[in-house]
Amino acid sequence: MKRITVVGAVLVRDGRILAARRGPGMSLAGLWEFPGGKVEPGETHQQTLRREIHEELGCLVTVGAQLTRTEHSYDFGLVDLTTYWCTLESGEPRPSEHDELAWVGVGSLETLPWAPADVPAVELIVQQGG
Repeated sequence: MKRITVVGAVLVRDGRILAARRGPGMSLAGLWEFPGGKVEPGETHQQTLRREIHEELGCLVTVGAQLTRTEHSYDFGLVDLTTYWCTLESGEPRPSEHDELAWVGVGSLETLPWAPADVPAVELIVQQGG
């Protein structure tokens, strides 16, 4: 099974977390995730997150501590996802690949249909209270 190493940004602003809904034509369309993407050869997780967030959302972030690392088997491969706490440096997130972005309160995170690989991070955020 193909292993896909990805990173996700748990972007926090004013006590809310940024969630991104996967658009039509993407695998797992309609499910919510933490924005991010695939780690390219030679990149650190932090470099990947900064690049992906700039490409996908048009903003710059500061990457903080690791939240968690999870693995989930999909029909297209094994996703190895590491999520990091992040804060906005500059810019306002705008969707380019996703069809919707939402700043969600911690208490409402579990009401969204999340991609399975992101669920453990969501549960940790809710347990920790953000």
